[in-house]
Amino acid sequence: MTPLHSWLQSESRRQFLGRGVNAVGFAALASLLGEQKVTADSDPTGLAAALPRTHFPAKARNIIYLHMVGGPPQMDLYDYKPQMRRYFDVDLPESVRMGQRLTTMTSGQARFPIAPSKFRFDRHGKCGMTVSELLPYTSRMVDDMCFIRTMHTEAINHEPAITNMQTGNQVTGRPCLGAWASYGLGSLNQNLPTFVVLVARPTNQEQVQAISARLWQSGYLPGEHAGCSFRSSGDPILYINNPPGVSTEVRRRTLDGLRRLNEMNHELVGDPETHTRIQQYEMAFRMQQSVPELTDIASEPASTFRLYGDQARNPGTFANTVLQARRMVERGVRFVQIYHNNWDTHANVAGRLPDQCRDVDQACWGLVQDLKAKGLFDSTLIIWGGEFGRTIYSQGGLTAQNYGRDHHPRCFTMWMAGGGTRGGQIYGVTDDFSYNIVENPVHIRDFHATVLHLLGIDHTRFSYRFQGLDQRLTGVEQAHVINELLA
Repeated sequence: MTPLHSWLQSESRRQFLGRGVNAVGFAALASLLGEQKVTADSDPTGLAAALPRTHFPAKARNIIYLHMVGGPPQMDLYDYKPQMRRYFDVDLPESVRMGQRLTTMTSGQARFPIAPSKFRFDRHGKCGMTVSELLPYTSRMVDDMCFIRTMHTEAINHEPAITNMQTGNQVTGRPCLGAWASYGLGSLNQNLPTFVVLVARPTNQEQVQAISARLWQSGYLPGEHAGCSFRSSGDPILYINNPPGVSTEVRRRTLDGLRRLNEMNHELVGDPETHTRIQQYEMAFRMQQSVPELTDIASEPASTFRLYGDQARNPGTFANTVLQARRMVERGVRFVQIYHNNWDTHANVAGRLPDQCRDVDQACWGLVQDLKAKGLFDSTLIIWGGEFGRTIYSQGGLTAQNYGRDHHPRCFTMWMAGGGTRGGQIYGVTDDFSYNIVENPVHIRDFHATVLHLLGIDHTRFSYRFQGLDQRLTGVEQAHVINELLA
């Protein structure tokens, strides 16, 4: 008997019909089968016909999402504003600020003096993208990247902003993008999690933000779709190794006993999350074999470290986590989320931003080159960006050589590469102050709709019934797929 048949036989009619509200939700059943193929012969119930297909052919099969926690300053990296040099230390005109809401960090300032970027910019590639001198490796691959200069959000503080970026809502408790991808598309490898999270350690740690598991939770989706967090030191996952004196055989017998107890509990209570618990125990057992091989980079050739840089050898660095992400995608992990901290540059931009860029620059370039060499670039979507941008005016003291920048939700820059995106595209225009959007705004809802589209999913038809409502990643407000970003 397959896991699917076992699941069907133990589920009540009410539970079955409740889950049947959305056909896409049957992806969870498909993932239970791992690599087993469902056919008419092996599925006399006829459920094979109901198992989900994507709404249209997918361009991306995997996602590597690189979140820069704190909000990178767009005008110091990708949104070059040369006009600002003649405005140095001039107050930001009220006609530009237009009464915009301020954070408590700068609301008490008597002035809002403009701080032009101290870094040099040059044009690169056939697309002519202007990139900061802080990103020499990234500037080599601009024709493989599509840039969105007009991302915007309503959230002005980190907690609601990062929650909004990850889950589509400023209120916690919703599923994140990785959980939605897991729910909608299922697993590509029955021995590894569908959704993995890595937290990179920045070189500079002047002002790191709190990062908690709520960002990769499954929310109201079944618990199996939550992200599995890998650690950078010690065991990659807690308790991945058996305790001293416990053999694999003993562990197997223990899990068999737990499974029988959980099945008895399900017969008594009927809670579908009991099945999630059973599957998680089984996944953990299989991971005892698959994870050590996955995280052992000693087998990587020297050429790999020339791509990513020597920091890739050091566990916990951004370069190391990005290399791990490539290895995961190569083995069928559907969604890899990496968080890199300390981009909250309220002060000392000159001292902190170069460190941040050194952490990510070569590693991102190496990732793209590595995916290309392995034939994975076209099927892997890479996303890079923060939860909002930074202000053109300085927070605190201002000199020609140093300044700080406050939070700015009205416009910020993100980029994507691979996975069906249009390389060399520069989308959206901001004003001369990188403060307001002039052309082609992209809300977080539009961004999520576009990412789902690349995965072959129509965001308007992708929902989960919860508390009497068909909940969606993109919510109830209108969202648009940005077709100009698609190859």
